[in-house]
Amino acid sequence: MPPHMHPRVQRSGKVYYYMYKKGPDGKRQEIALGDDFILALKKYAELNVVVAPSAGATFADLQQRYLVDAVPKLAANSARMYRSDIKHLLASFSEAPLSQIKPMHIRQFLDDHADKPTTANRCKRVFSTMWNHARGWGYTDLPNPCEGIQGHSLKKRTVYINDAVYKAVWNSGSAPLRDAMDLAYLTGQRPADALKMTDHDIVDGHLIVTQEKTKQPLRIKIVGELALLIARINVRKAGHKVITAALLVNQHGKRLTGPTLRSQFEKARAAAAKAVPELADEIKKMWFYDLRAKAADDTADGLGEEAASNLLGHEDVRTTRRHYLRRGKIVTPTK
Repeated sequence: MPPHMHPRVQRSGKVYYYMYKKGPDGKRQEIALGDDFILALKKYAELNVVVAPSAGATFADLQQRYLVDAVPKLAANSARMYRSDIKHLLASFSEAPLSQIKPMHIRQFLDDHADKPTTANRCKRVFSTMWNHARGWGYTDLPNPCEGIQGHSLKKRTVYINDAVYKAVWNSGSAPLRDAMDLAYLTGQRPADALKMTDHDIVDGHLIVTQEKTKQPLRIKIVGELALLIARINVRKAGHKVITAALLVNQHGKRLTGPTLRSQFEKARAAAAKAVPELADEIKKMWFYDLRAKAADDTADGLGEEAASNLLGHEDVRTTRRHYLRRGKIVTPTK
């Protein structure tokens, strides 16, 4: 947290953020910043002055500036992830002067967190990004200590969700989960982007999507199974007194949230593993995010890799091949 900014947990479990400062009379004033961390940081930035660059700047000084000036500009999910990763970095580098952080210290950080290689690699990328900002802000003019330091080697996720596994989880899920699974799969979008889709995004027979992570705009034709799904969603929404523009709604007709989606998916996955024991091992390996890879593979099989890349919103088909195509190419034998 930036200096003088503090979270406060309410009895309901909800977290609100406040900033403390001295008033004209010298007494401490409490300023409410709201319950959204990103918006709270923006308001904090408007009200507070971040530590200025200096020759003896520490990593803690840099993170204060970064949380206020850079993090609020990120997509919401990316901002939350960066905030979490910065906590790990602070535990190792908090009071370290930037002038004394060397490549060997980055290597040591990676080695110390070898039990969580994905998190360690992500923290290294965040550190590198912060250092580049530090150079631009005048906190340091030293080379990036991450340069030349290799992260942990990670295995590519190879799980493909076949139709039988998909159907088993779908059958065990609630109506909101079924809608969410179908929408995520048919559009090939990330869970966060699927949750944001609304009636207002339907224009001239297309579902307009602007991806939260990349800001990549897409126009997905509302045809075939997607058209049937949206009609089904509208019928279910019409049965509720609460009206919302969101396509994905919960059992009460209100917008479906990320935590609720995660909870319902985990319950359905567990129930499906019990209901279809012969597929239990495959079902337990399934992540909701795997539906994006399934969309890529199934589209590539039918329409080609370029079509799969376009659906996922990638500018380069190599990104699709590297991270999402898991089944391999369909080839014919020599004879």
